[in-house]
Amino acid sequence: MTFTYYLWYFILGGIFLSIGGCIANWIERKLTARIQFRVGPPWYQNFADFVKLMGKEVIIPEGANTPIFILSPIISFISVIICGVMAILVQKGIFTLPGDIILFVYFLTIPSLAIILGASASGNVLSAVGLSRELKLLLGYELPFICAIIISAIKAGGTTSLLTILNVQQQTHIFIGSLSGFIGFLISLFVITGKIGIVPFDTAEAETEISSGVFMEYSGILLGLFKLTKYVLLIVGPVFIMTLFLGGFSYSSPIAIIISLLKYILIVFLIVLIKNTNPRLRIDQAMRFFWGHLTFLGIIGIILSFLGW
Repeated sequence: MTFTYYLWYFILGGIFLSIGGCIANWIERKLTARIQFRVGPPWYQNFADFVKLMGKEVIIPEGANTPIFILSPIISFISVIICGVMAILVQKGIFTLPGDIILFVYFLTIPSLAIILGASASGNVLSAVGLSRELKLLLGYELPFICAIIISAIKAGGTTSLLTILNVQQQTHIFIGSLSGFIGFLISLFVITGKIGIVPFDTAEAETEISSGVFMEYSGILLGLFKLTKYVLLIVGPVFIMTLFLGGFSYSSPIAIIISLLKYILIVFLIVLIKNTNPRLRIDQAMRFFWGHLTFLGIIGIILSFLGW
C-alpha cells in the first residue's frame, strides 16, 4: 500500500466519519429527547450548528498561548479521524500491525490530552478547573479500559492485533457470549461514555457549574472541531467495542451489514440509557467508580478469561 493510498483513505474516511458523527450525535440527542418526552432536534441540526460555527469569528483570549490554543482542536480532530480510519481498514482486513491495538488506544487518548492542553493554553480560571477534572477522568478510566482490552486479548490467544481478535471471533464465537467477555464489554461501555464526555462523566464541561469549563474560551471553527471530535467519537468508540467483543462490523452480505448496524445502534442506545438514568457524578465519585468498581471488575474479568470463562 502506498502513502497516497492511505492519504485518500484518510481524506475520504474523514469526510465519512464527520458526516456519520453528526448523524450519530443526532440519533443520541433524538433518543434522549424521546426518553424525556420531547421532540428533539431535526436531523440536520448538527450540520447547521457546525456551519454556523465556521462562520463565527475565532477569538483568542488575551494572555493565551496562541499556538497551543489553536493547534489543540486540530490535533484532537485529526487523532480521532486516524482512529476511525484505522477501524475501517481493520474491519475490511486491509490494515494490520503487531500491537495495533496499543496504537489505537494511544490515538483514542490524544483527544482528551488535546482538550487539557487547549484549556491550559486559554488562561481562563474556569477552564483550569475543567482541565483538572478532565485530567483526573483520563487517569481514572484508562486503567479499567486497559483491563477490558487485556480480557479481549487473552480470549484471542494473547494477541495485540485487532484483526486477529476479529478473526478469532468469526471462527469461534463473539467474546460477549462468555462471562469475562461480558464484563469487558460492560467496562468498555462506561469508559467510552467517559471518553465522549457525556452524563454522568461530563464534569469537565458541566455547563451549569463552570460554564462549559474546558471549552469556555473557544469559539468559531476551533469550537466546531472540538464538537466534531466528540461526534466522531460516538462512532469510533462503539465500533472499537464491537471489534473487541461483538465480532466487529461485517460487510460480507446485506444481512451482515444490517446485523452490524443493529449492534452499533444497541451500543449507542446503552450509552444513551446510561446518560438518562444517572446524574452527573462529582469528580471524586467518578474516580472512585473507575478506580474502584470498574477496575476491580476488570481484574475479575482478567482472571476469568485466563480460566477460559
